[in-house]
Amino acid sequence: MSVASLADRLRQRIHDEGPILVSDWVGAALYDPDAGFYMTGGRAGRRGDFLTAPEVGPLFGAVMAHAVDSWWRDAGEPEQFPVFEVGAGPGTLARTVLRSNCDAARSGALRWWAVEISPDQRSRHPKHDLLRSTPSLADAVSEATGGDAVAPSGVVLANELLDNQPFDMVERTGDGWAMVTVAVDPSGSGFHTATTPLNSATAKTLQILAPNAESGQRLPWQRSARSWLAMALAAVPGGRVVVIDYATETADLLTRNGGWLRTHASHTGEHDWLARPGEVDITVDVDLDQLQLDHQARSVVSQAEFLRSNGIDQLVADGRRVWSERAHIGDLVALEARSRVAEYEALCDPTGMGSFVVAQWFS
Repeated sequence: MSVASLADRLRQRIHDEGPILVSDWVGAALYDPDAGFYMTGGRAGRRGDFLTAPEVGPLFGAVMAHAVDSWWRDAGEPEQFPVFEVGAGPGTLARTVLRSNCDAARSGALRWWAVEISPDQRSRHPKHDLLRSTPSLADAVSEATGGDAVAPSGVVLANELLDNQPFDMVERTGDGWAMVTVAVDPSGSGFHTATTPLNSATAKTLQILAPNAESGQRLPWQRSARSWLAMALAAVPGGRVVVIDYATETADLLTRNGGWLRTHASHTGEHDWLARPGEVDITVDVDLDQLQLDHQARSVVSQAEFLRSNGIDQLVADGRRVWSERAHIGDLVALEARSRVAEYEALCDPTGMGSFVVAQWFS
């Protein structure tokens, strides 16, 4: 018996229930158990669909190892120091951090929890004495604490996770703010967007965030990202939450004319986000104003600033030195040292990854 495609199931749902929220559409397109993009093989990496900082090369992980050591010291160098990397993908960051043999790892304190919802990507996680792989943050915290729901210290780390949280979409109309929904085209085949009235509380918040919005302008409404942050903060009440993502303020998003919504598949973009649910990645710039409505970050800096404050310049200088000493050998150590310069340029590019935001919440 043939199984209905995700598009057909969404079409039937809309037929039965009426137009659905954009967050319902995006949630299904990315995380449907049978056909969601991330549940059927979509992933980061040079052989995947897009690159994140860890896939540029090992330099990002080496710098993050320095950051982990600084967080561990700030926590008083506890005997057990869990790092919960949520949205770990195929485990590239975990692999490079653990390979760096940072102080927290050498002391035996570090425990890295690679949290990833996709079974396919979890199967790619490295095997290491200090690493555990789980499908949810709740499972990771419970295992790390022996059954407790919270970890008194430690870090929840999310690198390019919140841009993939299902989001709603709102539109400024002549009558005020409205919620955007997904409906079926009159032909019965494709999909299009429509609008429906928005609850007054959300409308009031949007009026505060975007008082100068003009009719026709749209914004992401990121309830899921805010809920995730609250959950992460509750999981490590005495620890730290670190979010790395492409993010900006509400006023900037308004100028994008919808360009804050992005799609990726096989390292190409500009796909119609409504055309092939489950076949393309759908991401959105994180709205920092919305994310901090409930919890104000203690630190918000660019990725370039964060990497420099955690020793990237010294690591690149060391790489240049090693290359000059071993270029005549041309072994793996020499080639990795040489690659640090190119990796640095990509990671700190002010028009690219260097402009990503690193936001931190801690006591």
